Amino acid sequence: MAAPFRTRLTELLGIEHPILGGGLMWLSDARYVAALANAGCMGFITPRSFASDEAFAEAIEVCKDLSAGKPFGVNLTLSSRPEANQSVQSWTEIALAHGVRHFETAGYRPDGLIGTLHAAGAIVIHKASSIRHGLAAERAGADAIALIGMEEGGHPGANKLPSMLMGALAVGQFRVPLVLGGGIGHGRQIAAALVQGLDGVLMGSRFLVCEEIGAHHDYKTHLLTCDEHATVRVLQSLGNTWRVLRNDTAHKIEALERSGALDHAAFGDLIKGTTVRDGCYATGDWNQGMLSLGPAIAFAKRIEPLSSIVSSLIEEARNAFQAHAN
Repeated sequence: MAAPFRTRLTELLGIEHPILGGGLMWLSDARYVAALANAGCMGFITPRSFASDEAFAEAIEVCKDLSAGKPFGVNLTLSSRPEANQSVQSWTEIALAHGVRHFETAGYRPDGLIGTLHAAGAIVIHKASSIRHGLAAERAGADAIALIGMEEGGHPGANKLPSMLMGALAVGQFRVPLVLGGGIGHGRQIAAALVQGLDGVLMGSRFLVCEEIGAHHDYKTHLLTCDEHATVRVLQSLGNTWRVLRNDTAHKIEALERSGALDHAAFGDLIKGTTVRDGCYATGDWNQGMLSLGPAIAFAKRIEPLSSIVSSLIEEARNAFQAHAN
């Protein structure tokens, strides 16, 4: 696979292509993250997806074996609720002890965490849903910033700006490498981001149909039928915007919001992560759970190895540049 696009991001991380894989809750396991590494990209294991510290540590070791020394990272998402961050310190210590030196931070202010990771010689990419928060993370020492637009599957925050608009506004405001995410699933978009002056892209939904993703085949098959209108933003009433697959669960959530539900308890098991894991990823029933998904799923046409997806993306980006040059 040719590596025609060298950017500050590829130099910083030691990767071939300017592509970061999204940290997919329950799905960012050793096999998926190693597949990203072997394809010349970078992925991040999500420790919140594992039942124990031991299972998380084992996943790191398996990923090291599968990726044969290629770099990969760990996602550390910080909640605004302190009680939800009780395991972050142990996850950090485990990752560092097992040799991980690339981290994606997200969520609440990462200042202290960045300091801890830098003291261990690690590189930190902070994912932010606004330029303001991204600049704050840069001042706190983040080595790169990933800006997420409203199209992101999962939690795009309160941001209502499209990815490309936010990227264009951000270029020139940051000193560190800048990555753009949200709604990206084709090489033309990678080319467009690089032309704008960005250093890479962050992608998640487009990879959901790769063979290495540990979700049920029936769910992946359904994703192949989805177009750009197959997702919806819900839970905005709670200040916890979530872009998900438009399914029975999402419709029930919308109905509860219209009825005036104002706290998480009112939504019960509908918004529990384990409902997704056990009700869809394990059985293939795509109507079960809040399934994080962005409109870039419209670009998915077949279930195939992740390396094939990346090869196509790079070829598409190269063709876009050549067409522009001609």
